[in-house]
Amino acid sequence: MTMKNLMVTGGCGFIGTNFIYHLLEKPDFRGRIINVDKLTYAGNPENLAGLEEKYPGRYVFQKADICGADTIKTIFSKYEVDAICHFAAESHVDRSIKRPEDFIFTNIIGTFNLLEIAKTHKDRFLLFHHISTDEVYGSLGPEGLFTEETPYRPNSPYSASKAASDHLVRAYHETFGLPTTISNCSNNYGPYQFPEKLIPLVIMNAVEWKSLPVYGDGKNVWDWLYVTDHCEAIWTIMQSGERGQTYNIGGASEMENIIIVEMICDILDELIPSPERRSRRDLITYVQDRPGHDRRYAIDFTKLNRSLGWRPQESFQTGLRKTIQWYLANRTWSERIKTGEYQQWLQEHYGQA
Repeated sequence: MTMKNLMVTGGCGFIGTNFIYHLLEKPDFRGRIINVDKLTYAGNPENLAGLEEKYPGRYVFQKADICGADTIKTIFSKYEVDAICHFAAESHVDRSIKRPEDFIFTNIIGTFNLLEIAKTHKDRFLLFHHISTDEVYGSLGPEGLFTEETPYRPNSPYSASKAASDHLVRAYHETFGLPTTISNCSNNYGPYQFPEKLIPLVIMNAVEWKSLPVYGDGKNVWDWLYVTDHCEAIWTIMQSGERGQTYNIGGASEMENIIIVEMICDILDELIPSPERRSRRDLITYVQDRPGHDRRYAIDFTKLNRSLGWRPQESFQTGLRKTIQWYLANRTWSERIKTGEYQQWLQEHYGQA
């Protein structure tokens, strides 16, 4: 399947940024990427600075909100979009508890708009790939794994909004024959992740010897997926996955949150030790658990492995070390986000803080 004009929504976010780099560097992709991003607090166009010059004619950025149907229609027609990889979403559970309406609009209405527009261009449209999460399945007990057949039981406004968008995508395939695929992934980590998420937050706080907050007893277990492995899985599904199917993407790396925090502390103590030989583990502070905090996530990616041959290449240990080294090598990126320089840059370049 040859995609000539691929719309990537949310391409200035964490996973979208990594996906765009990953795809433009692949020899089997020669099309054009149209990156559509609203540039919310977590969308950073600096992540992709210089791509227009490095890949002339193959990368375009359009600042737009997927909830604005008329604007998306214009972009769709202007660039003759023939496929969509849909990352754009509000994605932080804590924020969904405080402002669920943002998640309803972006994750449900925004997805609906994209599906409707794609449906009107079915004559040339090749694929709508929807990025989702394992959180739609709810919480696991101490045993078992989420499969593609696991019933949906979302426990937060975020996961409920993603579950709704998954169902819409499936319905547009079944009802209208729109070519779709869905992937439900476990927790991602790696370069360019916004520092409100666990791993970058702990890295940045630990570097500065600040408190390291851990929810509840720290025994919540998540399955972790290195972002480059995720990007390769997405592209594999887009190229070879069966239309109308869902594929789970996991990292085979279940880990208690407290162990992750301790690992980060130990690696940083090794890379930038304290002159007083202090341990960063002393910075760990347990805080009140958040409402609806799922106890355990774990993904079974057997279907993806057996049918398409994908499996993760990074272990959690190697991926975590690469991630820490990236944040240490890119402190300016982190500082601009924390100090507000990034928000000022947004205002100057795009008229939005």
